[in-house]
Amino acid sequence: MSGYEFNAKEMKDRCVQWIRDWFDANGTGCNAVVGISGGKDSSVVAALCVEALGKDRVIGVLMPCGIQGDIDMARKLVDVLGIKNYEVNIKAALDGILGALPDIEISTQSRTNLPPRIRMTVLYAVSQSVNGRVANTCNLSEDWVGYSTRYGDSVGDFSPLSRFTVAEVKAIGKELGLPLDLVEKVPIDGLCGKTDEDNLGFTYAALDRYIREGICEDPAVKERIDTLHKRNLFKLELMPCFEP
Repeated sequence: MSGYEFNAKEMKDRCVQWIRDWFDANGTGCNAVVGISGGKDSSVVAALCVEALGKDRVIGVLMPCGIQGDIDMARKLVDVLGIKNYEVNIKAALDGILGALPDIEISTQSRTNLPPRIRMTVLYAVSQSVNGRVANTCNLSEDWVGYSTRYGDSVGDFSPLSRFTVAEVKAIGKELGLPLDLVEKVPIDGLCGKTDEDNLGFTYAALDRYIREGICEDPAVKERIDTLHKRNLFKLELMPCFEP
């Protein structure tokens, strides 16, 4: 796909219409409920929903875990969009679950993935109380290499960005007129304090080019992307069922 070009305005307009059509078919008059982290993905999803449904039908949910250093970015987003929002600190819930677990050694992976799973529980608790539908905020680049938590941020009722790379999400954000500091904010996982690219071991620019053009000039990076993609495909598939 060498020479791939992305038309941000066309894709933004088509995605906005898709959201309208989806709500007409799956929840006429319902509200879009979006978990707001202050990063580009939740910012773009919320802005798309505002353009599609109007700000009165979009509800943001901010979910810090204790003290969140960049919570002001999330608050800025809901202020810019003018949407109703709720802030739910999940630290007490996290501590409660960890304290109630059996006397076993809790793995690092379990500790890392428990907060996003609690956040998704909060989103659905809010959504089912406000006549809502939960927006998934993952993008294609993250999904490609499994950079999401199963039954956490990987789920939702509708997903506006799952077919867009990181670069494309940023382009749509700019087309929507979002503040640049929200669109260009360096993504941090919110779990262990590292940037996404630190965790992945390669840049999103390299990943996006490989996805769209099939080009990756570093053999080691290509091998890692391919390994992560294959290893995490199960996250994108329906639960396997025995067919008698």
